[in-house]
Amino acid sequence: MDANDYLFILYTSGTTGKPKGVIHDTAGYITQAYWTTKWNFNIKKNSVMWCTADIGWVTGHTYMCYGPLLNGITSLIYEGLVNYPTPARIWEIIDKHKVNALYTAPTAIRVFMSQGDKWLKNRKLDSLSVLGTVGEPIDNKTWLWYFKKIGKEKCPVIDTYWQTETGGNIINALPGIGPFKPSVAGNSFPGTKHIILDDKGKEVKKGKEGYLMQKSPFFPGMMVGVWKNLKRFKKYWKDNKYYITGDRAFYTDNGFRILGRADDVLKVAGHRISTAEIENAIDKHKLVGECAISKKPDKIKGEVPIAFVKLKKQVKDTEKIKKELIEKVIHYLGPTSKPKEIYIVNDLPKTRSGKIMRRIMKSLLNNEPVKGVSTLVNPKSVDELRKILNQSNIKKSRTTGK
Repeated sequence: MDANDYLFILYTSGTTGKPKGVIHDTAGYITQAYWTTKWNFNIKKNSVMWCTADIGWVTGHTYMCYGPLLNGITSLIYEGLVNYPTPARIWEIIDKHKVNALYTAPTAIRVFMSQGDKWLKNRKLDSLSVLGTVGEPIDNKTWLWYFKKIGKEKCPVIDTYWQTETGGNIINALPGIGPFKPSVAGNSFPGTKHIILDDKGKEVKKGKEGYLMQKSPFFPGMMVGVWKNLKRFKKYWKDNKYYITGDRAFYTDNGFRILGRADDVLKVAGHRISTAEIENAIDKHKLVGECAISKKPDKIKGEVPIAFVKLKKQVKDTEKIKKELIEKVIHYLGPTSKPKEIYIVNDLPKTRSGKIMRRIMKSLLNNEPVKGVSTLVNPKSVDELRKILNQSNIKKSRTTGK
C-alpha cells in the first residue's frame, strides 16, 4: 500500500446528524494508532489491553485492532455484554486474563456503578495499570468511582478526547505526566496544539469558554476526506489553519475541560450554559445512574434545559427526587441553569460506542421527525421517551385547560 492509499471508510454514529463516511489513509493513520496506543496506555512488551468498544466504531478500529497489534501486544476481544450473565463478568475477565490496560466508556462505568460494589467482591484487579475512558465527557462522580474502586487509587485515569474524524485521541492525560483531575480531559497529545476561539474567531484567555480548534500542523491520522461529499469535508477547516472539532471547551491550569457539542450549548435568558455542566451537577445525586440534558425553545427565556434521568433503582416518590435534582443544579450552577422539566426514564438512546444521542431527545421535544436510529443499542428507548412526553403533554393540557 502507498502511504496515501485509503485504508478504510468509517461512518460516524450520527450523534450530530446524518452519518458521514470519514476516510482515513494508510501511513498517517497507523502512525497515530501506534504512538497514541503506546503512550496512552504505557505499553510494555507483555501488555494485555482490553478496549470494550464495538469493533465497528473507530475506537474499536484504533484501540482494539490496529494500535495493540502494531505495538505487538495482546488485544483482548469479547463479543457480548460485559455485564452478562452477571455484573461481575467484566471483572472476572480482567482477573482471568490479567488485563493491564482497560479502555471503556463513561456510560459503561455508570452502569457498573449503578449495579453496586457487591459485584467487585473477591475481585483482585491487581493486573490493571492504566484505566482509560472514551466516548463522552466523564463526570466527577464516575471518574472517582473508577479511580478508587477499579484502580484501587493506583492506576491513572486517562480521559481521552477524540473523534472518528481524528482517527485517534488528540487530548488526554498521559501516564506519569497527568493531569489526573476529574472531568478534565488533559492536554494536547505531544506534537500538536489546540486553542479556544470565541464567536469572532479570536483566541480567548484561560478559563474562558469557546470553540475547541486544532492548530496546523495536524495529526497524521486525521481524516483525508468525506466519502462523496467534498462540501462537507471543507466545513471541518477554518482558514486552512484550524480543524473545527465542533465542541466547546475552556482551558484550565490542569488542561482542557470539554463541555460537549457546540449544538448542545443552551442560551437561557442571555446566559450560555453547557449541557455537560448541568449533567455533571445532576450526576452528583446518589440515586442518579445516567443523565442527559436537551434543550427546548421558550418564549421568555429563549431556550430552557430539559433533563432525562435514569435512576439506579426505582423509587416511589419521583417528585421528591426531581426537587432534589433541581436543588443540586441551583447549588452548583445557579437558578438560571435549573431544568424546566425532569423526566425519569428507564433508558437513554445511546449508540453502541456509548454516546448518548441528545439530538434524538431534542427532536422529540420539538415534535420533529426522529432520524438516524439505526446505530442505537436500544431503539425501543425512543418509543419510551415519546410515550413519556406525550403523557406529560396530556397532563399539562388537562391542568391548563388547553
